Amino acid sequence: MLFENVLVYILISPIIGVFLLLIVSEREKNFLKFIALNFSFLPFIGFLFLWIFFQKSLANFQFVTKIFWFPNLNLNITLGIDGISIFFLLLTTLLIPICILISWNSINYKLKEYLISFLMLEFLLIGVFCILDLLLFYIFFESVLIPMFLIIGVWGSRDRKILAAYYFFLYTLLGSVLMLLSILYIYYQVGTTDYEVLLTFSFSESEQKILWLTFFISFAAKVPMVPVHLWLPEAHVEAPTAGSVILAGVLLKLGTYGFIRFTIPLLPQASFYFTPLVYTIAAVGIIYTSFTAIRQSDFKRIIAYTSIAHMNLVMLGIFSFNVIGLEGALFQSLSHGFVASALFLIIGVVYERYHTRLVKYYGGLAVVMPLYITIFLFFTLANISFPGTSSFAGEFLILVGSFKANTSVTFLGATGVIIGGCYSLWLFNRIAFGNLKTQYTKKFIDINKREFLAFLPLIIGTLVTGILPDIFLTTMHTSVNNLIEFIYF
Repeated sequence: MLFENVLVYILISPIIGVFLLLIVSEREKNFLKFIALNFSFLPFIGFLFLWIFFQKSLANFQFVTKIFWFPNLNLNITLGIDGISIFFLLLTTLLIPICILISWNSINYKLKEYLISFLMLEFLLIGVFCILDLLLFYIFFESVLIPMFLIIGVWGSRDRKILAAYYFFLYTLLGSVLMLLSILYIYYQVGTTDYEVLLTFSFSESEQKILWLTFFISFAAKVPMVPVHLWLPEAHVEAPTAGSVILAGVLLKLGTYGFIRFTIPLLPQASFYFTPLVYTIAAVGIIYTSFTAIRQSDFKRIIAYTSIAHMNLVMLGIFSFNVIGLEGALFQSLSHGFVASALFLIIGVVYERYHTRLVKYYGGLAVVMPLYITIFLFFTLANISFPGTSSFAGEFLILVGSFKANTSVTFLGATGVIIGGCYSLWLFNRIAFGNLKTQYTKKFIDINKREFLAFLPLIIGTLVTGILPDIFLTTMHTSVNNLIEFIYF
């Protein structure tokens, strides 16, 4: 077959890059960057081809590869993708090269280790979205913490970076310990952790409720949902720009992906039972974090809190239990990957030049940095769901889907969208207009070619998904329909 074992080759391509980096001298900085950039971009090309050859009418997993791991224990490595996972993979493999590109001049300390961390992160994230085995999913899901912990703790920008790294690590790890015990219980009951086999097994209602709670604690910390959201603003503020980009663009999606892939199909009765709990926490999270964003003075903290609000809105779509809401949740996850990543890049551009993220030190940049402000305006409009951008399509579908399920929660979710418009436009106004703060900054440099090249795919992605959403929706439609049928029937 043409695509036999193709997922294995894509999965190991970042690892090949890691081995090449290990044998190249630390002094060859440009060569190290060149290797990392190319080997991080190869998986994106691979998944782009898989998307082209993806059969949209099939509900089954495609390009499936099975590797015997512990056959005596009925534990095997199974890789496969469907209409739900393919866009998470495309987003991951697009953002990692962008992270390396934007770090081209800003990272010199332990450069080799920095590039290895990103390639390892890409390998682990591809594994998370490809693996069709609950135990292996957990291993990759938790292993993502290690390179991200190093990226924040070693290459973070301020004195609190170690504390932020531990915040990130402990908050997200502690929630997952109970999930591991649940996975072991599932293995004891079913005799395997193969995802497709687990779909055929029915747990009792009491078992489902206990298992659901353990999964919920783990995935909710990754989304993040209130009150386990405190690690995210801290991690964003202390992380380097590239760390914030991948954190907002992909790592927050691990929680929502976990709910869609595992919690809802494996534990449908408990998912229905606990829906009011999810709605309550998500609605509180949307409004609370939106108001909290308004009172922040740090550029990154503002965008970090907006990310929490948007991801909690995604949770409303997931737990609407209808095709429109679920497709909206997936679409908004993809959109948030483009828009939030670009906003953190926008912060990184000025931070690299002026070494401060406090909003009060900026003003009047529309006069001296017109290209920068134009890109900032575009992504600000995308962040407030302006028609024609990806966020509009995603949030509209979520609100339509959740309206069918619960009108009161939809009203609260929409309130968060309105508040989001307030803080986004207010932030843009403070940065773009007013008087230049020449007492703090004397020299202004607009976006260069390398930075523009990093923004370009995010601009194209935001526009294409906003103007032609059906390209993406048709790919995920059959898989989402299959998931809904599985939940109800």
